[in-house]
Amino acid sequence: MTADTIGVGLVSVGWMGRLHSRAYRALPDHFPELGVQPRLVVAADPVEAARDQALERLGYERAVADWREVLADPEVDVVSICSPNFLHREVAVAAAEADKPFWIEKPMGRYASDSRQIHEAVQRAGVITSVGFNYRHAPAIQRARELVRSGRLGRITNVRGALLADYSSDPAAPLTWRFERERAGSGVLGDLLSHGLDLAQYVVGRIASVTALAETFIETRPRPGRGIVDRTAAATGEHGPVENEDYAALLFRFEDGAVGTMDSSRVMRGPHAEYALEVYGTKGSVRWDFQRLNELDVFLDGQEVAGYTTHLVAPGDGEFARFQPGAGTAMGYDDLKTIEAAQFVASVRRGEQLAPSVADGLAAASIVEAAEASLADGAWHDVARVDGPLTYRAATPVLETHREAD
Repeated sequence: MTADTIGVGLVSVGWMGRLHSRAYRALPDHFPELGVQPRLVVAADPVEAARDQALERLGYERAVADWREVLADPEVDVVSICSPNFLHREVAVAAAEADKPFWIEKPMGRYASDSRQIHEAVQRAGVITSVGFNYRHAPAIQRARELVRSGRLGRITNVRGALLADYSSDPAAPLTWRFERERAGSGVLGDLLSHGLDLAQYVVGRIASVTALAETFIETRPRPGRGIVDRTAAATGEHGPVENEDYAALLFRFEDGAVGTMDSSRVMRGPHAEYALEVYGTKGSVRWDFQRLNELDVFLDGQEVAGYTTHLVAPGDGEFARFQPGAGTAMGYDDLKTIEAAQFVASVRRGEQLAPSVADGLAAASIVEAAEASLADGAWHDVARVDGPLTYRAATPVLETHREAD
């Protein structure tokens, strides 16, 4: 890594790998003060068509079948790990041992035990990391966090969350690895609720105990054709069992005494990506839904009109000004990943953990672990504490001075 260039290696060229690549390429435009020109050095994927795409569409200099070649390349300064869940632990531990800072998607591991091994490897190596908790970076969430942490909502009493989606609602969709315990771990507990639980901790504070229930509504699915891993691909007529949950609901208590509820489904008919967080306090409340990414419903004591006011995010809210000049012109999902890339690269250049860390990833996985223990016995379970740089507790990182609006 020179003062101007940072070499990027990618593991797995799927949708998320393509998104990471676009986020790196967007940094000079949206975060010019970082002084970084990403260089897409090498991408790894066992599928030849994906390797071709890395070269021809994404602009990588080389493409290889074995991810180990990415970690061994001396021109790779940072690594994006976008592989299926069952590879996360092996790749991440190897990246830490190779002294490569890495940006890994969530869930960080299939189980908390995977995430714990990743966290321990990172602590031993001392490398900078980032975990893909992209909803943190929504400007509306940043504003909500400021209102909560400044005391404007008073004492927080309760939190409601929902992560409702339809991506697996078709019972004819193939039985991919996402439905297998061995390769995916849990279902919506890790895949979706890890996002919501991180959001709740980022905005409000540590979740200390939890109880849960879960159901699998579509119990069998047709097996995919040979070599198919994508959930949109054609399937055969033979059915196999779904081994993890379609739906989960949690009750939890925060360390400071507030209480919360959160539920999640991957088979809802109607919601596409209804990822919502509501925070209620003695002096007001806020409500946010990812499907209205750029809006925050706010109620504060003393408002002239009782009830919610819809705040359209604007310059001054999070990193909004880097993407749009004024309220009403929307940011999008890809922009959140660009902010995430900026936090990761800034962390690497400064040697300071600014981006969501593997400790944050383990913190979310530890809540899921306690929830799964509750599924087994129906009781409340304490959430294991995590050592390390928990960025959900820290002040919102200031990357550089914002650019003047055009």
